[in-house]
Amino acid sequence: MDRISEQPFAIALCLLFVIVMLRANATYWLGRGALSGGRLSDRAARHLEGRHMQRAQRLSARYGVIAVPLSFLTVGVQTAINFSAGFTRMPLTRYLPAVAVGCVLWALLYSTVGMVGWNAITTLWSGVTS
Repeated sequence: MDRISEQPFAIALCLLFVIVMLRANATYWLGRGALSGGRLSDRAARHLEGRHMQRAQRLSARYGVIAVPLSFLTVGVQTAINFSAGFTRMPLTRYLPAVAVGCVLWALLYSTVGMVGWNAITTLWSGVTS
């Protein structure tokens, strides 16, 4: 994270966008794989029935494609929403634009407020350990 925070804003924003886009799409494809008969471990199967996944499925069912970009502004639901989108086979023509918007929101949030917070934590930590 330090290397990203040392970059100019535009580069940090682009790096964060690429990172979250890769992660979100990997999660989507894991969801599609789970639906198509991929063998899940007992732990993964428990997560599919857990409270985060149930909440994600309720949000997906209620708000559809709007839930994907909004999930990037939450903590704890983002992965479940993307997995749920894949698991429910949300068409790529709807998912890709929605996830792109969400990734831009996330990258903007983390390249501004997130980097300031990260720098504050590392500064405090270095003061405590010295």
